[in-house]
Amino acid sequence: MQTTNEERFTPNREWWAQQWLEILDSYRFKKRLERARNYARQGNVLDIWFKERKVKADVQGTQPNPYRVSISLKPFADEEWDWVVETLANRPIFAAKLLAGEMPPSIETEVFAANGLRLFPFNLSEVRSKCTCPDKANPCKHIAAVYYLLGDRFSEDPFVLFQLRGRTKDQILDALRQYWIWQEEHTDTEPPSPETAPASTENETEEATQPAAWDATADWLSSFWEYDQQLDSSLVVIAPPASNETVLDVLGDLHFPNEDPNIPLNPAAGKIFKNYLQEIYQQVSQEAIAASLGNGDADRAEE
Repeated sequence: MQTTNEERFTPNREWWAQQWLEILDSYRFKKRLERARNYARQGNVLDIWFKERKVKADVQGTQPNPYRVSISLKPFADEEWDWVVETLANRPIFAAKLLAGEMPPSIETEVFAANGLRLFPFNLSEVRSKCTCPDKANPCKHIAAVYYLLGDRFSEDPFVLFQLRGRTKDQILDALRQYWIWQEEHTDTEPPSPETAPASTENETEEATQPAAWDATADWLSSFWEYDQQLDSSLVVIAPPASNETVLDVLGDLHFPNEDPNIPLNPAAGKIFKNYLQEIYQQVSQEAIAASLGNGDADRAEE
C-alpha cells in the first residue's frame, strides 16, 4: 500500500520508522527541516534507489537540474554480520516478524546490542550524507527531504535499514537458511543410520529381520511434524508467501500420453486438468489460512 503525502510525518508510524525520523528531528535548525518536509510532501524528491548499500536520490531544487543526494551508514563487517545472523537464527520469531514486515521491538537490544552493535544510528553525525547543491550545511534541505522519505521505505520494508548496514534482504535470508541447514546437519537428534543395525540370521521371520535402526527412523519420521506443547501465540506469524509461484507453476505444462503411441499428445487435456488442480490448490490454501487464524473464516482468508 502506498503512503500518501497527508499520511507522512504523522505520529502514527511504526516505531522503527519513527526512531529513524527522531534522529533528524533532533537537528537544531528547525526552519531547514520544515523546508525539507515541504520538499518531501510536494514531490521534489524525484527518485530514490539503492546503489549497493548507499541510498541515492534526485531532488529538484531551485535550479533546472535536480541535485544528487547520497545517504549511507557505516556498514557492519562480515564477521559482525555472522554474529547477527547466528543470533537471528536462534530467535526464529524475529526472522518471522521481519518477513511479515514488522521490526521486533527488542531486536536492537537482543540481536545488535548483544553483539556490540547498533542497528540505528545514535545521532546525525553517524549518517554519511552528500548533496551536489551549493549549500555547505549538512544536512541540507535536499538531504533531509530524502531522509524523511526513507522513513516511508522503512515502514514498508524494515530490511531497508539492514541494507544500509551492508546486507540486503536476500543476503540475510540466504545466510539464515545456510545456518539452519548447517545446524540441522550437526544436530545430535539425527535419526540413526540403518547401516548400524545388527545383522539378522536366515531363520528369523521377516518382521524380526527388520533392522532396529529402521524402526527408530520410522518413529522419528512419524513424529517429525508433531509438537505436544502449547504454542505461544506470538510465535505464529501468518504472512503471504514471498512468491506467488506454486508447485503447479514449477511443474509447467502437463501432458497425458495416449494409449496409442502413434497418436500425438493432447495439450488441451493437460491444460484442463491443471486448471482444475489450481482451483483445488487455491481453495485448500484459503481454508488452511482460515484454520490457522482460529475463529477466522474463508472470507477472512481471502481479504
